[in-house]
Amino acid sequence: GSLITLSCLSHRVVCQVISSDPADPGQDNGTSDSSWITRLENNYGFYIGLGLAVFSSFLIGSSVILKKKGLLRLVEKGGTRAGDGGHGYLKDWLWWAGLLT
Repeated sequence: GSLITLSCLSHRVVCQVISSDPADPGQDNGTSDSSWITRLENNYGFYIGLGLAVFSSFLIGSSVILKKKGLLRLVEKGGTRAGDGGHGYLKDWLWWAGLLT
């Protein structure tokens, strides 16, 4: 059969023509859910979601690590800890990198 692609602004449909004989009631024209285009479009959203979840997890984890490294550097230099009322961490570029991540 032939493949026909129909497009509009919000949807794209691929139809397969199985039979062009209108007298043959045994054949059914329509779209096939098992076509490779349909499977690709269904899995596309899953892979985008999986990629976004992994990427956001990486960013959140690196943010926590960078901020912690900045606070530990402050303690090594002898600065006042943030819990004790110190604000020296605001001058540390590593802490800011963690905050902006």
